[in-house]
Amino acid sequence: MGIATDKVCELILRAKAIDVKEGQTDPDSGSNPTDDGGIDALVATPDDATEEEFREVIEGLNEDERADLIALVYIGRGDMEPAEWSDAVRLAREREAANVLPTADWLLGIPNLGDLWDEGLAAMGRSCAS
Repeated sequence: MGIATDKVCELILRAKAIDVKEGQTDPDSGSNPTDDGGIDALVATPDDATEEEFREVIEGLNEDERADLIALVYIGRGDMEPAEWSDAVRLAREREAANVLPTADWLLGIPNLGDLWDEGLAAMGRSCAS
């Protein structure tokens, strides 16, 4: 695996931060977050930069790093085994070359992405634990 574990761990945190966001459920939000019990922190708003920052990080990666992230998804969700890493990377590169959907968009469409990357790392014998 060519991508640094710390980069994957940063992306796991970002992906999990996006996963916990939900649509607006409190249209009459109070002026003080305490009034709303702090629930607005988990609401995705138009000025929320979380998803945009995630996209920027993904777009800033080189081709090999993006392929590794996609391959980790395949491993993490059980589509492929760690022993098939080179095949997973090859499929990831084919997916990128097909240019069907930008990698960041594809990744953001995967439910529980952070958990899948976590599981993929564990299967590859790596961890975000210090």
